[in-house]
Amino acid sequence: MNLLITRHDKIGDFVLTLPTYQVAKKQIPNVKIFALVSKVNYELASSMKFIDEVILYDENLFTLVKRIKEKNIDASISAFTDTKLALALLLAGVKKRYAPATKIAQIFSNYRINQRRSLVKRTEAEYNLDLLKAFYPKAELKYEKPLLKFSKDEIEAILLKFKKETNLVDNDYKFIAFHPGFGGSSDGNLRVDDYIKLAKSISSIKKVKVVFTFGPDDKETKKYIEKNIDFGAILYDSKSSLVDFCKLLASFEIFISTSTGPMHLAGAVNTKTLSFFGNSLFASAKRWATISQKEKQSNFCVPENYDDNLYKKIENSLKELLNETY
Repeated sequence: MNLLITRHDKIGDFVLTLPTYQVAKKQIPNVKIFALVSKVNYELASSMKFIDEVILYDENLFTLVKRIKEKNIDASISAFTDTKLALALLLAGVKKRYAPATKIAQIFSNYRINQRRSLVKRTEAEYNLDLLKAFYPKAELKYEKPLLKFSKDEIEAILLKFKKETNLVDNDYKFIAFHPGFGGSSDGNLRVDDYIKLAKSISSIKKVKVVFTFGPDDKETKKYIEKNIDFGAILYDSKSSLVDFCKLLASFEIFISTSTGPMHLAGAVNTKTLSFFGNSLFASAKRWATISQKEKQSNFCVPENYDDNLYKKIENSLKELLNETY
């Protein structure tokens, strides 16, 4: 059977569908797993051992239909659906089309699952797994962690490259990473000055090296931090592939950020995360928690006008995580 699982939007959203791919591949007999993803996730999806083939999403409806149709898909599960995708699956001749019951798009799916995700009774990853359960009732919805696994040699090779780029080859540091950028759906974050303050609070600890990571949209944030830090830190532009960035994250001790794609990548490799979420149920960790082990997660709700008491709790939490590391 050819099973297509789709999630054609951002990095974090795609990462939260990975348990569904893994469980489907492991538990459904004689299944070939296809993934439909956006361009940003194509290379990462192609590297997954539990995904057999990857289809690149296209905004042109007829191109999208053609790409799906030529794979002879028997059934599809859409973790997120919209009218164009739902129509494309219908026109491509996919006979069984499972999707959340979502507004207009649901009329093109013949298996519609009422989930009411806005009530946040589960995490996003669990909602995705529920769709698989609807398709394959025998599925046991437990998945292996870390979900993204790399060999020791692969991780060490990327870490060595990182150390060469930052002139730290002869040093045995524990890297604590801060990612101050915002994610697409995140509305809870520390102020940049508090990221600097938080990083400085641990920068003098022996064998600790602070790393600030930046994506392509974080240029202004990087300039601000360069201008305002008064302690030693690495400012690292994440220009490598998502796969190599995941390998690097696997070598970090702790990853500190708002709820964004890199946070979910850190969770997928089971690195400890200290994460900030918005002050609403929809934006909370109850929905957007990482897919790491629970004990690896330290999650905070950060209102827009948070006070110094919350900052102190976060700083104390970071120091406790460091104490666990040592």
